[in-house]
Amino acid sequence: MTPDEMQQFVVDLYAATGVGDWDKVSTMLTEDFFVSEADTLPMKGVYRGKNALRELYVRVMGMMDVAGLDIVETCAGEDHAVTILSFRFADPDLPPAHLCEMFRFRDGKVCEIKPYYYDPAPIVAACAAKAGATPA
Repeated sequence: MTPDEMQQFVVDLYAATGVGDWDKVSTMLTEDFFVSEADTLPMKGVYRGKNALRELYVRVMGMMDVAGLDIVETCAGEDHAVTILSFRFADPDLPPAHLCEMFRFRDGKVCEIKPYYYDPAPIVAACAAKAGATPA
């Protein structure tokens, strides 16, 4: 895939997950796809398989009230793309969460996604807000 194709692929993948088109999403992932969330996050763990994004999405949206996901920019190279993102939360008092997601491609599909959060505190606070708790 060319860098332009990878960039468009990422846009299309975000669009499909955003509207819950899980059939389309599954066609965009390899059989051995996985996404890894850091141990510092409430949704920590490794999610595997063609339904991994659906499982993670349902879990995350159940844990926090996300009002929007803003794509800042995507850059791509030989077989990787990195997207800069910002999560906006329904509660306007919560600061947005800023992160980058690394996508690894193989045979025209995504085989791995690894999110990198600069500061996990906004995610933890958003989860605590939805649960009605004060973050630690």
